[in-house]
Amino acid sequence: MELLAASAIGLMTAVGIYLALRMRTFPVIVGLTMISYACNVFIFAAGRIVPGLPPVLSDSAAGYSDPLPQALVLTAIVISFGMTAVLVLMGLGAFLEAGDDKVDLDETAQTQGGDAK
Repeated sequence: MELLAASAIGLMTAVGIYLALRMRTFPVIVGLTMISYACNVFIFAAGRIVPGLPPVLSDSAAGYSDPLPQALVLTAIVISFGMTAVLVLMGLGAFLEAGDDKVDLDETAQTQGGDAK
C-alpha cells in the first residue's frame, strides 16, 4: 500500500510540474491542481494508511487513525477548489483580453517597442 501511495504521489508531482512549466494557461492550471492533489495524498498518507480503524480513540477500538491529517486534507481540498476557481477566472480574463492564452515573450517585447534579443 505504501508503494502505491508513494508512486501515485511521485507521478502526480511529476505530471504537475511538467504541466506547470507549459506556456499556456489551461495546462498551468491543471498542473497546479495536480500538485495540490499530490500534496493532499502526501498529507493523508502521513497519517498512517490503516484501513478499518476508527478516526477517534474509543475504549472498544484496538487502535485509531490520526484525525488531524484527515482534517487538514479536507481543508486543503476546499482551499484548492477556491484557488482553482480564481486561476480559471484569471486565465479567462487574460484570454479575453489578449485573444490567445499562449505566453509569447518575444512577441510581447516587440509590441512594447523593446528589443527582442
